[in-house]
Amino acid sequence: MDYESTGSAQVTSLAELVSGWRSERPDLVLHDPGGEQECLVRSGELVVFPDELPRAVARLGRWIEHVEEPADLRVARIRLRPNERGQCVRIAQDHGYTPNHVHVGSPIMIGTALPLPSEAAPPEPPRNERWDVTAAVLDTGLDPHPWFAGRQWFGEWGRSPEVLDADGRGGQDRLAGHGTFVAGVLLQHAPGVVVRHDRVLSSLGLTDDVTVAAGLRRIRRRSADRGERLHVVVLTSGCHTADDRCPPVLKSEVSAFPDVAVVAAAGNGGTSRPSWPAALPEVLAVGADADFSNHGPWVDAVAPGVDVVSSHVHLGPAGGRDYGFARWSGTSFAAPRVAARVARLVREGRTPREAAAEAAAEFSPLRSR
Repeated sequence: MDYESTGSAQVTSLAELVSGWRSERPDLVLHDPGGEQECLVRSGELVVFPDELPRAVARLGRWIEHVEEPADLRVARIRLRPNERGQCVRIAQDHGYTPNHVHVGSPIMIGTALPLPSEAAPPEPPRNERWDVTAAVLDTGLDPHPWFAGRQWFGEWGRSPEVLDADGRGGQDRLAGHGTFVAGVLLQHAPGVVVRHDRVLSSLGLTDDVTVAAGLRRIRRRSADRGERLHVVVLTSGCHTADDRCPPVLKSEVSAFPDVAVVAAAGNGGTSRPSWPAALPEVLAVGADADFSNHGPWVDAVAPGVDVVSSHVHLGPAGGRDYGFARWSGTSFAAPRVAARVARLVREGRTPREAAAEAAAEFSPLRSR
């Protein structure tokens, strides 16, 4: 679709998007297109906890192709046989399990980043300072943009550069540079926050329950291993489910952060259906000041999300990288704005949960009406 830099930009339906994505990711199933149960899942994948696995295998045995139990995960993935893969949501519902839901990055129904015009003045770089406040950003990557490369924290957790052309089609992927952009929004409003990054979102804008859960687990473990306090977690992708309930694996991992403010983008479908994990009560769900934003009583805050300007990396000639700036719209960019306010309040002495509650009050959807 053509990008429109307005709060009333047309929202592309998930069905339209999926028809294009299947050439890149054929393992996608869109359940109940346009209906009340519409959700996107990995074809033929069910997710179960280890203590449920023996019973699940006994009940589903005739449909199972294989079971995957990665050593670093607390969940197993059941892979169904080819003839049953397209019915994985129905099979999951009938037997009390959940499919592996696909999450989409939260500018994806609006458009891709547009380079800042040459005549436009670039934003002022964030001050180079370091606070005793740490925020984890789970996204596409974090490139050595000039805003970050000289900071002491950059690279302390290792490097996770952006993937710019994963599909090999000779152009920049639609969400390439997203994590670098999100981190720039965060630093513009909280210049001293220490950013820890984990890649969970592809440059094509897709991830899933298991991948997001694994990312949450990694950052928790890495923080503990370093003896580092984590204050804020920023998530910029989400999913719908057929029963409008949070996937248990996401709920379990978010609950493991009782003393951290988890801030998540509400999504860009223009719907009141809950998006997960944003709609969890313990998560600060952030919408944008735009018609495309998801909404409803589960959305805790609303922040600027139209034509946001931030740091970006562009695919240059011969596959090189050019660092500059872009403008982009979506709840992905409202979420780090609110997360930055949480970080500032933590610096002023609030606990992360106190800071999240205060930031939600400051950015309350009621104030935007």
